Amino acid sequence: MIATSGRPTAPVVPAAARLSPGDLAGLASIGLRTSKLRAGLSALGIAIGVAAITAVLGLAASSSAALLAEIQALGTNLLTVTNGQTLSGGVAELPEAALGMIARLPGVTEVQGTGTVSGVDVYKSPLIPPIETNALSVDAATLNLPAVAGTSLAQGRFLNAATAREPAAVLGAVTARLLGIDRIRPGMRIWVDGEVGGQWLYVTGILSPDTYAPEIDSAVLVGFPAAEEYLNFDGHPSQIYVRTIPNDQAVTTAVDSLLGAQANPENPGQVTVSQPSDALTAQADAKGALDTLFLGLGAVALLVGAIGVANIMVISVLERRHEIGLRRALGATRGQIRAQFLAEAILLSLAGGVAGVVIGAVATAAYARGHGEVVVIPPQAWAGGLAAAIIIGALAGLLPAIRAARLSPTQALLTV
Repeated sequence: MIATSGRPTAPVVPAAARLSPGDLAGLASIGLRTSKLRAGLSALGIAIGVAAITAVLGLAASSSAALLAEIQALGTNLLTVTNGQTLSGGVAELPEAALGMIARLPGVTEVQGTGTVSGVDVYKSPLIPPIETNALSVDAATLNLPAVAGTSLAQGRFLNAATAREPAAVLGAVTARLLGIDRIRPGMRIWVDGEVGGQWLYVTGILSPDTYAPEIDSAVLVGFPAAEEYLNFDGHPSQIYVRTIPNDQAVTTAVDSLLGAQANPENPGQVTVSQPSDALTAQADAKGALDTLFLGLGAVALLVGAIGVANIMVISVLERRHEIGLRRALGATRGQIRAQFLAEAILLSLAGGVAGVVIGAVATAAYARGHGEVVVIPPQAWAGGLAAAIIIGALAGLLPAIRAARLSPTQALLTV
């Protein structure tokens, strides 16, 4: 016979069951499934913020890729020389021999130029009112200008040794559009009128848009000999396009430092030298500053979404006290209750984040393809958006989860 003591033995409390990640995800989805509309509206703020961040970073990357590809195709070895101002504020003149002098510089491979014909306006016909000039210019041009300036012919032919002496013209892309000319037809001509009287010019070609030299887009180009004979042109160039040895920035920089003195030895200070590719790079930097603004707006939308998630989690804790009390009475620990509601907040934010990434990617693809750009969505765009959604969900759901875990079974059941 076994002797027993008179003291009662303590009851054995079974250990709480561990929740697997799958079980935790299932529990977290219960609250979302029971209030789909409210959960969807709360996730909408997260989705808008993540979509804004994804779209801004994607559009910036796509635009940068297109810009770099364009610069790579056009080259960074183009320099432009323009006539500056005199000491009295007037327009300076480049010497007639400026193109030939620049061509003698070491490292220079091509030199072409244009000269502004002053006092001449362009019309589609002499019946157009004189006031409707469309701010178009007439410029004398050398024969290999398109290749050096970074453009090409969209239709027709450019000037050659024969047509450069005749009343023939090539239209820039903007000029053709403003004059209502979309194709070259035999015998097509435009009317120019100025101090020396009117003159018909036969149209031989239309240029494509010029990224590096947009001033050519709104010009009517004629040969230097024809401009001198028919339009009283003085023969002085006003814009010179210089190509240096490709892919050699040191040579381009060296030529840049010498162009002013070489183009106008008597007055080098009255010459303006620039590099068009630098302007494109500055344009990309300006877009980057604007992208920062949109990223800030996306962050504000994420903050609003975080407030929405926190709000729905607080309401969920208040509405589900009976569930919390019953689970605690059945053996669920505080940590499991806390993990359940925290996982619910993270799952809600993650759903909004995934939706936002999809929306942002679709918006980026639609915009990029509409503008003929390569679709680029950098990893930091979608990964950063999802990470932001998870962090926001964890922060927004932390306080409600702690509050739910602190409820005792009896308190939770009695407040139903």
